Amino acid sequence: MTYIVNDKCIKCKLTDCVEVCPVDCFYEGKNMLVIKPDECIDCGVCEPECPIDAIVADTEDGNEKWLELNTKYSEIWPNITKKKDPPKDSKKYENEKNKFEKYFKENI
Repeated sequence: MTYIVNDKCIKCKLTDCVEVCPVDCFYEGKNMLVIKPDECIDCGVCEPECPIDAIVADTEDGNEKWLELNTKYSEIWPNITKKKDPPKDSKKYENEKNKFEKYFKENI
């Protein structure tokens, strides 16, 4: 098992989770974060730190897409190890649906 970031993070990009990660397995894209599954030690300390519940276990049904996405982009995007201020308009996107289709940016 590993933890992954899903589409709830898109356009919110809150980084409370980054600050508590003991192995620095978060990677930052243009408008979301991902977790590198091979680096995640399954400690779970990041999950409760996310105020919008964007971090989930990869074993939950329907998370195959997000596991693939986290794996792919954690190989491309830069590592993030310190908390940053969220985007100014992040609050308005917190409960929006279909954020992946609307806003995802590869940032390659």
